[in-house]
Parts: sequence; structure tokens; C-alpha cells
Amino acid sequence: MTNAADTDLSADRSNVDARPVKLACRNVWKLYGSDAGSFIRQHQGRASSQEIAAAGLIGAARAVDLEIRQGEIFIIMGLSGSGKSTLVRCMSRLVEPTYGRVEFEGKDLLKISDAELIELRRHRMGMVFQNFALLPHLNVIENIAFPLSIQGMDRAARDARAREVIELVGLRGRERFYPRELSGGQQQRVGIARSLATKPEIWFLDEPFSALDPLIRREMQDELMRLQAVLHKTIVFITHDFDEAIRLADRIAIMKDGEVIQVGTPEELVVKPATDYVAEFTRDVQRAKVISARSLMQPLRGDRHGGQIAPDAKIASFSAGIVSSGKPFAVVNGGGQRIGEVTPEAVIALLAGIGQEPAQA
Repeated sequence: MTNAADTDLSADRSNVDARPVKLACRNVWKLYGSDAGSFIRQHQGRASSQEIAAAGLIGAARAVDLEIRQGEIFIIMGLSGSGKSTLVRCMSRLVEPTYGRVEFEGKDLLKISDAELIELRRHRMGMVFQNFALLPHLNVIENIAFPLSIQGMDRAARDARAREVIELVGLRGRERFYPRELSGGQQQRVGIARSLATKPEIWFLDEPFSALDPLIRREMQDELMRLQAVLHKTIVFITHDFDEAIRLADRIAIMKDGEVIQVGTPEELVVKPATDYVAEFTRDVQRAKVISARSLMQPLRGDRHGGQIAPDAKIASFSAGIVSSGKPFAVVNGGGQRIGEVTPEAVIALLAGIGQEPAQA
């Protein structure tokens, strides 16, 4: 790659890294079993799978180190039993970690009082789970306003706030409907609106769309992206669906047996998997939807191009155009500089699955 390409790539990454860390896990463990706390303290926060098994313990989360940045959608993935739900519950202290630190804006949540934790959950955290957990005897506006009533907000103020989020999630006209009168997608919108009513700064979503039909699920993914464009929340999202992760994620953490195996953008995980497990996990991903022009581009070989594309343009977005053109497309950075080119042959090879690994920038 040219120096210009390297500069462009590093600039993009530094922009992402510049966002402040909102939530962090520092060597977080969750062990189940007798005297689990004593065991991991005696091992000073370091223990192998064999040592854990020999002690008769189960490692639901093991030595997890993560930094989640303000305003990003951070997705945690893994097969059933990988520890992803346990980890997210540790982040909010719904499950108490056995060892380590969970930091919210630099403050260790494991050292704050119960009163401080309750206040944090009520005012700065929002949670949505696969089970919508709507109260059947309350209508839409009452369900949404319920957490505000827990805060002690007066009736007029909480109804006004509930109507704001009803409008935001597209439920106007259904304020007086009861959960049984709503579709699955509408019920999920109520759950989302209820979690947004308190104006949380960080939003935990545990497989919120997995129980929905495919068309409704895609609609809700679109809705989440629309809401994020408006609200700019810090979102921690659990899913086992890589296609869903690709659509939503800024970054993804892949878990296995309680450990975080790799953290990266969807493209980084597909192009440069850290382990065979990650490679297998991403094997069936439609690579054209994930891989960008930057990863596939080659040095400039001339000035005859059939079009121009941005470095982060996904191959799927211009594959038809470049193949029909029969000419390379120039890759142009934000300053208007041509930093490389993508050839039709490279795109065709990617689409055909020939030579699975594109060139690295």
C-alpha cells in the first residue's frame, strides 16, 4: 500500500479511538461454585481452565478486558453458554462479578454503595431483554411511564415524557392499547420506549430481537439505527446472529467459554481472525457486505478509472457498477486524493470466494 493509504487508515482509527471510554471491564471474572471468590483472589486474578475445573468451579466470565467508547454500538457475540449474557449483567451489576473492576466513566461500580447503584440504574442505564416483560395490566403509555413513576416523577411530567418516546419509536395512536393488543414488533417498541424514557446514557440490549419474525426483526434493526442516529447512545448489544452484528456494530467482541477471544470491527474479524474459532465463526458471512474498498485496493496503476469510491465503501455497494464498467475504480480519501484502486477482477474473485483473504492495508 501507498503511504497515503496508510495515513488514511490510521487517521480513521485514531478518530474512533479519540472517543472517551464510557464503560470498561478490567480483568473481570464471574465464577460459580464454592469459595469462588477466595479461589480467584488466591490466584491473583489468573487461573487456567484446568485449575478452575480442578477446583470444581464454572468460569462464566474469565479475565475479561474491554473498553466501550462513548456513542458506539458494541456487540458481544458467542454461542449459547459462551458467557455473553453473564458478562453484560456483570457490567450493570445485575450479576455480581467475582473479581476485577467494572468502570463507568472511570469509577469502579463494584465499590459504590447500593444506593448509588440504584440511582445509576434508574437514571443513567437502560436495559432491554429478549423477554419484553411488559406489565399486562398497564397500557402502552403506562408501561412506558412506569420507570419514571419509580423515580418519583409526577404524573403529568411522566406522561409527557412517555408521549415523547412514543412518538420517537413510532407508536403514536396506540397509547391506550394493552400488550395483548399489540404485535410482537409493537411490544418490542414499547420495551425500547420504556428503557429510553429515563434518558439513559448507556443502553444494554440482550438479544432484543431474537424472538421476532425475520421481517419484523430487520424492521427493528432499522429502527435501532434510526434511534442511534438521533440519540447517540452508548449501546452494548448481545446477539448470536453475525448478519445482525454486521448491520449494527461499530465493534464486536467474540466470546468462547467465558473468554473474549477477539475484539474488532466486523471487517477486522472477517479479514484477520485471531483464532481458528473466530475464522469458523465468521466463515459464512457475506464478505462483500463486510469488506471495504480499503482492504481490497491495490496501488494506482494509471488514471483510467470507471468511477470513484470512498475507502470505507463496502464491496457490495459498488460491485455491480465496477463489474459492468470493466475498469478499476479509484479509491479517494476525504481530502480528494486518490490513494489506490480496486479492480473488477479483485471484486469478482471476492464474490466468487476465490482467495478468501484480501490484501491488508
